[in-house]
Amino acid sequence: MRAAVALLVVSLLGTGAVLAASCKSGSATAADVDACAILFGNPNAQTGLGPDQCRPECACEGPAFVPPTYDAAFVQSLIDDFQLATPYAPIPSSPYDGGAPPPDDPPGTVCAVLEQLDAGGSPRPYTLETYASADAASAAGARVTHFGHCGVCSTLANLAVYMQNDDLVAPVRQCGVQSSADGGNADVSCLLQLGFDLPCAQAWAYDTANTRTLCLGVCLANITAPYNEPDGALNPCIQCDEDESGPVFKQVAGRTRRNSGLPNAICRPCSQVQPLVHAY
Repeated sequence: MRAAVALLVVSLLGTGAVLAASCKSGSATAADVDACAILFGNPNAQTGLGPDQCRPECACEGPAFVPPTYDAAFVQSLIDDFQLATPYAPIPSSPYDGGAPPPDDPPGTVCAVLEQLDAGGSPRPYTLETYASADAASAAGARVTHFGHCGVCSTLANLAVYMQNDDLVAPVRQCGVQSSADGGNADVSCLLQLGFDLPCAQAWAYDTANTRTLCLGVCLANITAPYNEPDGALNPCIQCDEDESGPVFKQVAGRTRRNSGLPNAICRPCSQVQPLVHAY
């Protein structure tokens, strides 16, 4: 689910895959084993891993996936040149008040951008549609924007925020710190300043609040810990957020960086990453 992980400091944080290349055991060569052991991400000083353990590529088996670097002009075009025809409504209440975790999407499910090509002018209106497969999306004339169903963070403007920030941990953490005094409104306002639209900002804020409630102790104990352990595992705070808040965040948000093929400062196994190149 997302990179929201760092969401807990002082008043702490939390956030919001699908399968792709998976590593086989058995007759693999030493080179295969080494490739499968390398995680997918874009490590920085806070990650805790170096390029020998984590890289922005997946080459476990089959063709290597090396996501392109999306330049500033492309990212800005996602904001300026496209407009969701019917914006998502604000989230009326915490989605964590539900009950049992939501089920996973059927394998192959995708969210795709369907442009209204006859509309003319700019920004070009589009809808977000959930399809059973990438082939079904292509047959409908739509372009896959992430794997899994569409949600409130699936818009191209929210994709731009993910592309602009390899590491959302620090800014989202700072937003989360502001939320304890007023019940979350300051958190939402802060997330809006990062570029998220209102429903997606709310999804992140509700995730933060839930992680604060359920993971506060473990996150306080790991405030300064690197994102990844030396063996590549997530630190206990991030893992708690993943377990306690991740399923609902993914259900509501739709888009995560893993299911969008985007590396970030939290490194993940390639089996959790979808190889996807964005072109609209």
